[in-house]
Amino acid sequence: MAMHKKIKRRKLLINKLKHKYRLVFFNDKTFEEVWHLRLSLLNVLSAVGTISLLLILLVSALIAFTPLKVLIPGYPDEKMRRGIVFNALRLDSLEKQLRSREKYDEALNAVISGKDLSNAEHKNDSAKVYKNINFKKSEEDSLFRQKVEEAEQLNISVSSSKKESSISEIHFFAPVKGIITNGYNARNNHFGIDIVGASDDVIKATLDGTVIMATWTLETGYVIQIQHHSNIVSLYKHNASLLRKVGQQVKAGDAIAIMGNSGELSTGPHLHFELWYNGKPVNPADYIVFN
Repeated sequence: MAMHKKIKRRKLLINKLKHKYRLVFFNDKTFEEVWHLRLSLLNVLSAVGTISLLLILLVSALIAFTPLKVLIPGYPDEKMRRGIVFNALRLDSLEKQLRSREKYDEALNAVISGKDLSNAEHKNDSAKVYKNINFKKSEEDSLFRQKVEEAEQLNISVSSSKKESSISEIHFFAPVKGIITNGYNARNNHFGIDIVGASDDVIKATLDGTVIMATWTLETGYVIQIQHHSNIVSLYKHNASLLRKVGQQVKAGDAIAIMGNSGELSTGPHLHFELWYNGKPVNPADYIVFN
């Protein structure tokens, strides 16, 4: 009997869901039927479910493929993502340094304990090659040395050391032409000058030299550093992109970067230019004309 009642209740519920209702619209003045619609509870539930599913899909697509996702609490913005990438790179570098130190400590402990390092794992094939190099002077080398020494006995310039030029005697190439908005101030730790220009201006090398750093930092954006003669180093910060890599030789006036607005400390398209002489910062405006 109980089973029969349950089946009967289910049939009644299904019949209620399928029961048709008529939705009629009348003219308020003439009471003429304008439009009608036959509905059931099952049709209404199906329509509401379909519309809800479409709204969920639409909202999900907007969040996934548009910038609206940054408005979600807890979602990382551009600044946070840059910090995550920067920290990941630093972590990878620290892991490499840690492995290198571990190998060094193992080799040092082996030397202190008097172990034989001839079969050590850290000894690579190049070390075996260097071991077999013969450093004895050949007869041809001795004759060549003798000829060179005889030819340069009366050459005074060979024995005299070449003096490095003073920074005041060097002609610098302006890295970019523009207006200086923030001058050199060592007391405020501003060891360079800020030059405003267009965002697509080309940054040029101030002297001949070798690129010793070309990287990106969170605060100063794309940075390039060049080592010049006479112990002079030039530094270019906040670039939009770099045109040279570490180890490349450059000439004065060569394009090395594109002016931009990269880095957290940048307030607009400009170049932060520093000049270092004998390990100390100097005011670039004392030696270079920028406008």
